Amino acid sequence: MQKIKILHIIKSLGRGGAEMLLPETLKIHDTSKFEFHYIYFLPWKDQMVSSIEHAGGKVTCLSAKNNIKLLQQYSKVIEYCNINNIDLIHSHLPWAGFLSRLVFKKTKIPTVYTEHNMQERYHVITKKINHYTFNSQSLGLGVSEDVTNSINHNINPKIPVRTLLNGANTETFRRDLELGNTIKRDLGIPKDAFVIGNVAVFRFQKRIVEWLQVLKKIIDVNSNVYGIIVGAGPLEEEIKEESRKLNLEGRVKFAGLQTNVKPYFSAMDIFMMSSSFEGLPIALLEAMSMECAIVSTNAGGIKEVISQDKDGLICDINEWEKLSDLCLLLIENPMKLKKFKIAARKRVVEGFSLNQMVKSLESLYEELLLDSK
Repeated sequence: MQKIKILHIIKSLGRGGAEMLLPETLKIHDTSKFEFHYIYFLPWKDQMVSSIEHAGGKVTCLSAKNNIKLLQQYSKVIEYCNINNIDLIHSHLPWAGFLSRLVFKKTKIPTVYTEHNMQERYHVITKKINHYTFNSQSLGLGVSEDVTNSINHNINPKIPVRTLLNGANTETFRRDLELGNTIKRDLGIPKDAFVIGNVAVFRFQKRIVEWLQVLKKIIDVNSNVYGIIVGAGPLEEEIKEESRKLNLEGRVKFAGLQTNVKPYFSAMDIFMMSSSFEGLPIALLEAMSMECAIVSTNAGGIKEVISQDKDGLICDINEWEKLSDLCLLLIENPMKLKKFKIAARKRVVEGFSLNQMVKSLESLYEELLLDSK
């Protein structure tokens, strides 16, 4: 049987949530039925390339220094589709989406676009291009109901838009106490210390500066608390300067970019997010799968995952300072902490399994290809 050839198009293959989903879903896809290709454009953001290739994906970089240069690569993408007999295109995030719509207009290859963020949060130019071009594709997907509603409200598309919830690989994302203790030792954190962590790209919406301020308040109450932040990004210097100002050097460990985050999750007792907006963060689902108790703002799709006082503890995005009290509530009540660790994994296994997501995606691909004939 001839395989169905899927081409994923994404701006970079760095350590972002959307990017990290690609190798994780590829590990689960039915590769006896589907063949997966990947095109990206920023050669210096390639952390996911080896993981994708190891899982059997075919990766190509069409180097582009900026967004305009990226769009100008559309003819090369068309050439790639023709040479490799691509059956369907799946693009992620706005600028890869814009390019894929140019390809769709020229080739009519069925094209799916996954939106990972709220329209309201994009730059005005991005929003306008998204609005103008959105109907030049087969289908739009939102990673949460909030994201789908944002598309419908701001764009009012004529093409179908569905919600396909993000997922975590609950089979491989399992807590490993030995790995967690090794990370603590390597980072100079006492074995019996309480660890609050985050995995994020250092962008303004993640509010890592505020995250540090919350952690400072917690440490002022309990000196046995440490922080781990995995990630990097454009605000790195500002964030590290804030850590110095708060005298958190030695208490907050910056682990940098990591392709394997499981050991770090295994070291965390609480996964804390202070975001001002989100789609449906992959790191949150992975942390839940790894039995980290969740304390977070209710940004975007987070409130679709976490029910207050059932699966975790949340507060309004404008009341982020309350995160310190919520964390202390768990730190001071070990039984409550244990309850939320178990509840987090149960919630993601039952409602946000990557297996479920991949099955839905494969059905969607087949449905689109059938409709296009």
